[in-house]
Amino acid sequence: METVREAYSFACLSCGYGWEQAYDIEHHVARDGHVAFEYHANGVRVPSPLLKPTCPGCGGHTVRIMREGRVTVADQPWHHAPGFSAHAEPAGAPAAAPADAGEPRPRGRLARLWSRLTG
Repeated sequence: METVREAYSFACLSCGYGWEQAYDIEHHVARDGHVAFEYHANGVRVPSPLLKPTCPGCGGHTVRIMREGRVTVADQPWHHAPGFSAHAEPAGAPAAAPADAGEPRPRGRLARLWSRLTG
C-alpha cells in the first residue's frame, strides 16, 4: 500500500465560496488486479473529491477544482479591483479615501500591478 498526500483548491461557481483541502490517498491493488484509491481528509475516509465535489457553503456541485494554493493567492489584495477593499466593511463604516487620490492611476491591469510592485 502506497500513500500519497495531495492538496486541491476548490471554488464554487454557484455561491463563490473557495476552500482548500489536503488528502491522503492510499493506492491498493484489488483482488482482480485493478488499482483502487481511497481518499482520507483529516483522518476520515471520504469520496474522491475529483468525482462530484460538494460546496460546504451552499451544497452545490458546480465546483471548479484547481491546484493547491489558488484560493489563498486569489485573496491577496492585488487581485481585487482598484479602489475596493478585499472584504466588505460593516454598514455605516466611513469609506477610506485612496492614498493616491490626487495622482493619476496607471491604465491597464499590468500597469497597475507593475506600479504596485515598484512602489
